[in-house]
Amino acid sequence: MSTPHKKLFIPGPVEIAPEILEAMAAPMIGHRMKEYAVIHGRIKANLKKLLFTDGRVFLATSSAFGVMEGAVRNLVSKRCANFCNGAFSDKWHDVTKRCGKEADAFKAEWGQPITPEIVDQALSTGKYDSMTLIHNETSTGVMSPLAEICEVLRRYPDVVSIVDTVSSMSAVKVPLDELGIDCCIFGVQKAFALPPGLAVFTASDKALARAATVEGRGYYFDFLEFAANDEKDNTPSTPCISQIYALDLQLQRFFAEGLEQRWERHRIMAEQVRDWVKSQGYGLFPEEKYCSQTLTCATNAKGTDLATLKKMLGERGYAFDDGYGKIKGKTFRIAHMGDMQPKDLLEFTEVIEDCLRNIS
Repeated sequence: MSTPHKKLFIPGPVEIAPEILEAMAAPMIGHRMKEYAVIHGRIKANLKKLLFTDGRVFLATSSAFGVMEGAVRNLVSKRCANFCNGAFSDKWHDVTKRCGKEADAFKAEWGQPITPEIVDQALSTGKYDSMTLIHNETSTGVMSPLAEICEVLRRYPDVVSIVDTVSSMSAVKVPLDELGIDCCIFGVQKAFALPPGLAVFTASDKALARAATVEGRGYYFDFLEFAANDEKDNTPSTPCISQIYALDLQLQRFFAEGLEQRWERHRIMAEQVRDWVKSQGYGLFPEEKYCSQTLTCATNAKGTDLATLKKMLGERGYAFDDGYGKIKGKTFRIAHMGDMQPKDLLEFTEVIEDCLRNIS
């Protein structure tokens, strides 16, 4: 028996368009058949256009964190600088240590961005041959200034950059070759508006050269295995073909909308939600210039019973997020990404207002 659907306004997974779900029901093919290679090659070409890169782009059947761990195993040889400003970047530091790598955490307060100055100060010590950064920290709704950070990274050519764009990629322009990112990682359940379980990542020549020198890479996420299979438009292990069908269609939909229009729609939705948050007497958890373009993290300035609000919204058929980790209940998050439209957000905020009138 199916569970009644709640319309998702949480920071992922997000709502999936019916045509995407329909694409996933296409008949199965073998991943070593030429039919699969054609689809894989077309997806790679479209991802390169989206990412503004001429480099290699790989598909991995995993959550993004699988590849985030894989990147650590492949690319950290000496010591890693993990830049942390929220729950998921903190977790990446923990994962780095669990992989047996030497690593240090450079932390900004939750709600604050990672700044170029923080990165420069850490890397100037000469201790690190790799670094991790989450561009858009989903737990706090903070988008760190990626272009400015990448300017700093140019001063440290021996450092391999590993950047998570899980909740920003496709909603904002991230021109990889121009930025010089060595390894960019993202999943598809957020701004891509696909079901979870598929990750995309890149590896520059510098990253692959580093991987070749690192022992203990394992097999499933061995970057060199991905590079070898990439030559045949394929993957090292059996991929999630149904989700790859969906990605193929979704990329075509991105270009039909137009990338500039897509980025502008996300900007408009972000402003719409921020304006609504402030109009209702709540605050923005990050400084506004560092607010995410894909989700808004608001402070519970009015002391609203967010657990009750979440329950009421659930009964009305909407999924609501009442904060994450140590700021749960003190903040709430509203997603505005993927295939969502401004009218969807207007519908949701009107329902929230109606529920708020009924919370004593």
